[in-house]
Amino acid sequence: MNDSDERRAAAPDTSCPPWALREYAVLADGERGAVLDPRGRIVWLCAPRWHDDAVFSALIGGAGHFTVEPADPWHVWGGSYEEGTLIRISRWVTAGCVIECREALALPARTDRLVLLRRMRVERGEARLRLDLDPRPGFGEARMRDPRRDRRVWTAGAEGLRMRLAGAPDAVWQDGAGLCGEFRLREGETHDLVLELSQRPETGPLDADALWRATEREWRRAVPDCSRLVAPRDARHAYAVLHGLTSVSGGMVAAATTSLPERANSGRNYDYRYAWLRDQCYAGLAVAAHGPHPLVDDAVRFVAERVLADGDGVRPAYTVDGRPVGKERSLRLPGYPGGNDHVGNDAGAQFQLDTFGEALQLFAAAATHDRLTDEAERAAAVAVDVVERQWSKPEAGLWELEDRWWTHSRLSVVCGLRRMAGVLPGAAGRRCADLADTVLRETRRRCLRADGRWRRAEDDDGPEAALLVPMARGCAFGDGDGDAATRAYVESRLAEDGYLYRFEHPGVPLGEAEGAFLLCGFTMALATHRVGDRVGAFRWFERTRAACGPPGLFAEEYDVRQRQLRGNLPQAFVHAMMLECAVRLAGESTLP
Repeated sequence: MNDSDERRAAAPDTSCPPWALREYAVLADGERGAVLDPRGRIVWLCAPRWHDDAVFSALIGGAGHFTVEPADPWHVWGGSYEEGTLIRISRWVTAGCVIECREALALPARTDRLVLLRRMRVERGEARLRLDLDPRPGFGEARMRDPRRDRRVWTAGAEGLRMRLAGAPDAVWQDGAGLCGEFRLREGETHDLVLELSQRPETGPLDADALWRATEREWRRAVPDCSRLVAPRDARHAYAVLHGLTSVSGGMVAAATTSLPERANSGRNYDYRYAWLRDQCYAGLAVAAHGPHPLVDDAVRFVAERVLADGDGVRPAYTVDGRPVGKERSLRLPGYPGGNDHVGNDAGAQFQLDTFGEALQLFAAAATHDRLTDEAERAAAVAVDVVERQWSKPEAGLWELEDRWWTHSRLSVVCGLRRMAGVLPGAAGRRCADLADTVLRETRRRCLRADGRWRRAEDDDGPEAALLVPMARGCAFGDGDGDAATRAYVESRLAEDGYLYRFEHPGVPLGEAEGAFLLCGFTMALATHRVGDRVGAFRWFERTRAACGPPGLFAEEYDVRQRQLRGNLPQAFVHAMMLECAVRLAGESTLP
């Protein structure tokens, strides 16, 4: 049997049918993320960390889920996050009752252990709730063994993973189906479930009250006040998302999921459970624009460690503990509808020059806040060395395409070198300034048109939204109004109905080739603000800000006609750029 036959033979878990991506919420604690559907099913969770195998993989057609839902199928759903947190309140309304379920991954998090909290409360009437817990490690391949109930706590285990569940002593373990049970709650009553998954046996109490208090306290510490920013609630939510995606190691994953398609049946679905250095720099720069918050230190530390360790061999992406990303491979699961199932990412082996430009901008921003560590200063020197050796060579660029002489990559490097020249004293600063001049001189020769507009690449005259990124950062490169001309050209060719696309696909209309790219929409807002068009900047910001689902989470792309999210979620760099817009459009930026 070949791979395609095995794929056709695989059957999805029909107990957890898929939803449109806009309906899913995400819980995260920095080390892993859980995807929650509106009916109360957790359908995705990797354990113990982001890049490890999923224990619940129903999202991509595998086995494993954790369901708490009204037993009455005749109900509607809704919910929201508590402001400035990733604590989710699911709300279900039946004919006779209103139920809320408060859910979170507990903080502070450990790398070898996760705790999932679910607290049910009946706001009105009397409710009957159904529990269904079916952990399936190894993306559904394995089962928990030796289930037993001891002192009202269920325990079970699989190779390398132990489970405990408190709060369901009357549930029944059914072979092949896991734990099944029901709860009856009267108006005003609450009931707690605490699920623990760890790499070694744990003996401490699973005290729901204590775990909730600690989690609430950590979120209050983690997310700063954003009341002076544009869209303050959304700005705090963006910060909470970035915090939830950032490990204790400092590494921030690009998204919590894998294999959610950017376009149905196109083969464009990837594993984003890794830390892209560029994305981490975007997030660090966005936070630094607001102030010297801990996520700036996290970004500086993780990026500096990778640059010092790998030099010219710096990869675009790593696991959050700094290891290389494995090659892409299939799990032979059905996948989310319209997609395939993939783990690993081949982009992890590319060379992307703009990564170094963004890293230098991050280090300069840290210096502005007096947060440039000795290690980061050494990493900046290494990054400058790499740029000096590599800037003239073709590379994969921001969109991870074929190796070419991409204009955006060189302008990103020039921006980073100029920023560092402004913070480094003496010869080190002069070296950065001189190298920036050298790179810009050759880039202008190859990529700047006679009318002052930038080409996409040395051999490509088309429009390119990536060129807006250095403009959004306040870096000017063209003659006179050349940068404004580039922005206007990008808008004229890549904008539709107030949304922005990355680049043109020959012979295919914009909205048919791919979704609007939300990073680009927010970047256009910043670039428009830089050229003095405040009304236009707010128009771009508000249009792009609306391209999320009810939980307020952004994916990478947005299908404008169908008003649907496309790709993995929550996409960290979109939330980062949204936060930077909220800061800069409010006039609150602490960076140039």
